[in-house]
Amino acid sequence: MTVHEKFLALGTHYGKVYLLDVQGNITQKFDVSPVKINQISLDESGEHMGVCSEDGKVQVFGLYSAEEFHETFDCPIKIVAVHPHFVRSHFKQFVTGGKKLLLYERGWMNRWKPSVLHEGEGNIRNVKWRGHLIAWANNMGVKILDMISKQRITNVPRDDISLRPDMYPCSLCWKDNLTLIIGWGNSVKICSVKERHASEMRDLPNRYVEIVFQFETEFHISGLAPLCDQLVVLSYVKEISEKTEVECCARPRLDIVQPLPESCEEISSDALTVRGFQENECRDYHLEHLEGESLFYIISPRDVVVAKERDQDDHIDWLLEKKKYEEALMAAEISQKTIKKHKILDIGLAYINHLVEKGEYDLAARKCQKILGKNTDLWEFEVYKFKEIEQLKAISRYLPRRDPVLKPLIYEMVLHEFLESDYEGFATLIKEWPGDLYNNTIIVQAVMDHLKKDPQNRTLLRTLAELYTYDQRYGRALEIYLTLRHKDVFQLIHKHNLFSSIRDKIVLLMDFDAEKAVDMLLDNEDKISIDRVVEELENRPELQHVYLHKLFKRDHHKGQRYHEKQISLYAEYDRPNLLPFLRDSTHCPLEKALEICQQRNFVEETVYLLSRMGNSRSALKMIMEDLHNVDKAIEFAKEQDDGELWEDLILYSIDKPPFITGLLNNIGTHVDPILLIHRIKEGMEIPNLRDSLVKILQDYNLQILLREGCKKILVADSLSLLRKMHRTQMKGVLVDEENICESCLSPILPSDASKSFNVVVFHCRHMFHKECFPVSNTISPVQFCNICSAKHRGPGSTILEMKK
Repeated sequence: MTVHEKFLALGTHYGKVYLLDVQGNITQKFDVSPVKINQISLDESGEHMGVCSEDGKVQVFGLYSAEEFHETFDCPIKIVAVHPHFVRSHFKQFVTGGKKLLLYERGWMNRWKPSVLHEGEGNIRNVKWRGHLIAWANNMGVKILDMISKQRITNVPRDDISLRPDMYPCSLCWKDNLTLIIGWGNSVKICSVKERHASEMRDLPNRYVEIVFQFETEFHISGLAPLCDQLVVLSYVKEISEKTEVECCARPRLDIVQPLPESCEEISSDALTVRGFQENECRDYHLEHLEGESLFYIISPRDVVVAKERDQDDHIDWLLEKKKYEEALMAAEISQKTIKKHKILDIGLAYINHLVEKGEYDLAARKCQKILGKNTDLWEFEVYKFKEIEQLKAISRYLPRRDPVLKPLIYEMVLHEFLESDYEGFATLIKEWPGDLYNNTIIVQAVMDHLKKDPQNRTLLRTLAELYTYDQRYGRALEIYLTLRHKDVFQLIHKHNLFSSIRDKIVLLMDFDAEKAVDMLLDNEDKISIDRVVEELENRPELQHVYLHKLFKRDHHKGQRYHEKQISLYAEYDRPNLLPFLRDSTHCPLEKALEICQQRNFVEETVYLLSRMGNSRSALKMIMEDLHNVDKAIEFAKEQDDGELWEDLILYSIDKPPFITGLLNNIGTHVDPILLIHRIKEGMEIPNLRDSLVKILQDYNLQILLREGCKKILVADSLSLLRKMHRTQMKGVLVDEENICESCLSPILPSDASKSFNVVVFHCRHMFHKECFPVSNTISPVQFCNICSAKHRGPGSTILEMKK
């Protein structure tokens, strides 16, 4: 048999030639000979066929024309090969092989002229013609002839001469125009035809053959064909029978091997089941291939087997058969542009069904997201399927929420499933799902029905509040949140601007979280006024204080009308902040504050108020009599910086040794210590007197040193400034044509430079002509600029006289 991209040509043992389509259907039949067909050859166009038979007949004829050649030889003709371009008029050539290799060429008057290409080495066993090269095999080996130069360019000898060439024929196959694959026995050689360099020519052919790969196989070769950079090898196999222990024929093998320089690597191997393989010999199998389509035809006496390279569809079939659905889905996604038999969606649905059958419901639901995509019909079908097996919860997390959106009934069905058995799961879905996916009224009613059975269930109440929020019934949601003291209540108020709804709920909000509530109220004064808040908190003074305190911290003036009220609030609930409040407030009634502080015996606050009201002596007296704190009394006297206060402090302390010690240690820089020392009674024991006196002396020395240091700095600065002024006044002043006389306003320099002139120039850059400068009434030799003298007299206004 030989193959063409258009048809197959099959010769039989009874001398018939059939043309078959690629499906194996007979399209034409030719009665060529009464005996078996040995060889069929086609040109590349598929329009001409050459046939030879066992009775010596050779026919070359056109399948679609009347062109025909007949010849009968006196011996069997095993081989025929027509020129690949036989359809062209100047390539009307073919070769036959029996005992000789004959070339027939059509010449003048359409006569065929034979010529012997080779003889004398036994029968010609195989011929393959490609381009301008003819390769043939005889009993001795393989030869290649260059039809251009009519020279034989190589002889590849047979390796195993022990094998009968008629029983183990040579297989030849051209991979391309310059690469020949030879298989004989169990030996494979890949030969490359190369051009010889001009310098090596001499009497040698211009081409030569190099064997690039050579290796041996495990079995005898019946056929060869190329597959990309690999080889397809049809092998004849013999094996020892386990029953009879006799060697017998086994099924032929079709192997794919990767040639290596001296060996090969087996890629895959398949045993072929053909009828009658037990009686077949090596010569009974042939391998033909169709270039460009990776189709291979295995011919045996009773069967023709078509082999093709496995594609991604085949791989997916195998994966599905092995139930490897995930791998099949991945393979289909990678090769979605090339697969023809399978659809990604069908594989995905089969995968989901497989997972459901195995009980892996969560994984099946998760795969729905990827497989079902935006197909709402499939989504709804799968949801109902999960409902039938009572696994709606498994698919709930993966239902689409945006693009696409399913029917509301689907989501309501899932929510009812959770509501019946899992309140927490129901609450999670309500929180995660947008409110427009389902009929909110239906779900609210369902929740209300359940609350009748369990009215205090916090999960259901919280969920109901969220449902009210989706339904824009914010007032009801707010009531539930406040009842539950839920943290989202403030977010709800801000998000939906519910300030009008909380005017009568301020106490509840502050009981829940006073700090957040106050911050929210202060941030939204324009919506809930300060007066309204204070009024609402009238019965809760502790909360009223918290609000007014934060208001005062933000702005000392906004709540000024409540400052009087705040005095008692601070005194009652927050005394530590009372004194800072009294200091910072400018609207606080001092008499009221003093009255409250005196009633509660708040000494520090009373002292501050007395001093602020101008009654410093009473404040100082309270510090000394009530607090007995000399340091605080001294600090107070320093702040007031009043001599009379110091006098009162000394008089009060004069009979109290500890007070005297404190005064001696602290008043040295404010009051002359001698005033105190003179008043100390003789014989009075004063603690740490020596240390106090030493400190007074040290403070005095320090003051002296400071004064001397300041004096030195002052003198140095004065001298530096004097020198700077002197240098400045000694500098020259530029006088040019642009300057004018400040009196007559004419140019200061005369137009005629040869004339003499007098100019008066001051350091302030004011200039006068000598004759324009007004005469001073004083007898002082120093003159001053009239313009600057009108403002002030200072450095730089004295005169410089320039004469020429």
